[in-house]
Amino acid sequence: MKFVIIAALAAVAFADYGSVGSSEEAEILQHDFVLEEDGRYNLDVKTSNGISVSQHGSPDGPEGAVVKSGVFSYTAPDGTPVELKFVANEHGYQPESDLLPVAPEFPHPIPQFVLDQIAKAAEEDRNRSPEDRYTYA
Repeated sequence: MKFVIIAALAAVAFADYGSVGSSEEAEILQHDFVLEEDGRYNLDVKTSNGISVSQHGSPDGPEGAVVKSGVFSYTAPDGTPVELKFVANEHGYQPESDLLPVAPEFPHPIPQFVLDQIAKAAEEDRNRSPEDRYTYA
């Protein structure tokens, strides 16, 4: 299963998204993969066309889910250098990059009467009996 996940990540990292410069195939300059007996692994890949992948992972928790983190970089078709750091764990996939879109800040403060209403609704929910908690009348 771990091999399938790693192979899928490598396939995405090296996928051909159209012609980016030369039509020559990129050479793999470095490919280091170390898999420890306890399930920990390290992967480092570099290619002649500037793609770089570095990640490590290890089993975690009672079911041995693989927690991983790493970074990959490449040059976008428009020449923009792209670098993305990531962590994948029990909280999901968390990418981090200057190129990722960011939601704008809320344009104005939330009015106090709205905050009061939210607090009142939460208090009413806490005061409901467990039997009535999922019924609405």
